[in-house]
Amino acid sequence: MRIGIPKEIKTHEYRVSVTPNSVKELLRHKHRVFVETNAGLGIGFSNEDYIKAGAQIVNSAEHVFDSAELIVKVKEPLKSEIALLKSHHVLFTYLHLAADIEQTEGLIHSGCIAIAYETVTDADGKLPLLAPMSEIAGRMSVQVGAQCLEKANGGKGVLIGGATGVSPANVVILGGGVAGTNAAQMAVGLGGSVTIFDKSRDRLKDLDLLFDENIETVYSTETSVKKAAESADLIIGAVLIPGASAPKLISTEMIKQMESGSVVVDIAIDQGGCFETSKPTDHNAPTYIVDDVVHYCVTNMPGAVPKTSTVALNNATLPYILNIANNGCAKAFDNDKGLMSGLNIFCGKLTVKAVADLFDFKYTNPNNIVI
Repeated sequence: MRIGIPKEIKTHEYRVSVTPNSVKELLRHKHRVFVETNAGLGIGFSNEDYIKAGAQIVNSAEHVFDSAELIVKVKEPLKSEIALLKSHHVLFTYLHLAADIEQTEGLIHSGCIAIAYETVTDADGKLPLLAPMSEIAGRMSVQVGAQCLEKANGGKGVLIGGATGVSPANVVILGGGVAGTNAAQMAVGLGGSVTIFDKSRDRLKDLDLLFDENIETVYSTETSVKKAAESADLIIGAVLIPGASAPKLISTEMIKQMESGSVVVDIAIDQGGCFETSKPTDHNAPTYIVDDVVHYCVTNMPGAVPKTSTVALNNATLPYILNIANNGCAKAFDNDKGLMSGLNIFCGKLTVKAVADLFDFKYTNPNNIVI
């Protein structure tokens, strides 16, 4: 199969979807790989590295799309990239359609097959292609939260771990999944006072055992979250409903009740965010202030550590890329029902019910599609 690797064009996005080592593996399976010039340069993968691995370097995204059948990316396609998609293309990347009606419409009209990393499942129903970036975003959320709490950055001037005779920062984490757990590990490591909210009693029990009484776990209700927000120095939003918009757990009114200089970090911003006051930002201007509360809502947080993120993501995606390339979509879906869970768009049809309901679009059950 002809596989295309375009250069990412989102602001300060230096990740690349396939590493030179993975190109070697794809070539070993007799596939051809077309890499846009300088696609990996931002993280030290030169054109020469890709050429040595066996890839063909092409000079534009247009050339990549014209040459390839399978397009592998990191972030959702922007408008200029959607215009290059045709009905013979398979697109494999993060999509996050619930946060982007224009992208959804564009992919439908393109006629392509679009498979989203974030909705692919494994045998246990987990999200193996979202997990690496959730892990990194969770860990980063505490780093950036700590920076935002500094007075020079608009924060209240609180150190996460406190100091001798001074209480640590009160860190509230909404969601006990992969991102929330990794955020908690970082916050505990820095000496913060950490509380995790979740709707699953089983997950809260697991977290209690994992952290050995170094955190507090609370069952999530509107009342319990509201009370915690009032005294929080840092709130990290790490909730996820696969394929759907994130629930708004922190209202505008709750933000108003927070202390001046408090910070919120919205990991869920790719899915619309879990704070009513959230709006997407980028690495050029990552924060803004609402009611004296600093908001960090960067939609590609792991892009700030692109080398780590690229390798972690490609380690997870490579077996799926090989399955699609070796077998074609029909057999790949048959081989792996979890991959079928990642099918979001099929030849003009929307196959994610939550997104169809959100935008009032026609829904097509993917199990009824004949490929």
